[in-house]
Amino acid sequence: MRTTLTIDDDVAALLERMRKDREANLKDLVNEALRRGLQEMNARPKRRKIFRTQSFDTGAVLINSIDNVAEALAYAEGEGFK
Repeated sequence: MRTTLTIDDDVAALLERMRKDREANLKDLVNEALRRGLQEMNARPKRRKIFRTQSFDTGAVLINSIDNVAEALAYAEGEGFK
C-alpha cells in the first residue's frame, strides 16, 4: 500500500538517527515502528500491583477534638502558647 504521511519534526529526527545507526532504509524502519506501536496499543493493559499501606496503632487520642485550633496548639505547644 502506498500512502503519504506527514511526520512531525521530532519523530523525523528520531527516525533519521535510527536509520543511520541501523543502516536500514526508512520504509523498513517506519513499518517496524508502526507494527510495534500498534501491537502495544492493541495489547491488554498491564495489571497494576495493588498498593497497600500498612497501618499501625498509634495509641489513644490525646485531645478530644481539633475543631478548636488554638486549643490543639495550646496542648501541643504547652499553655504558654496562648
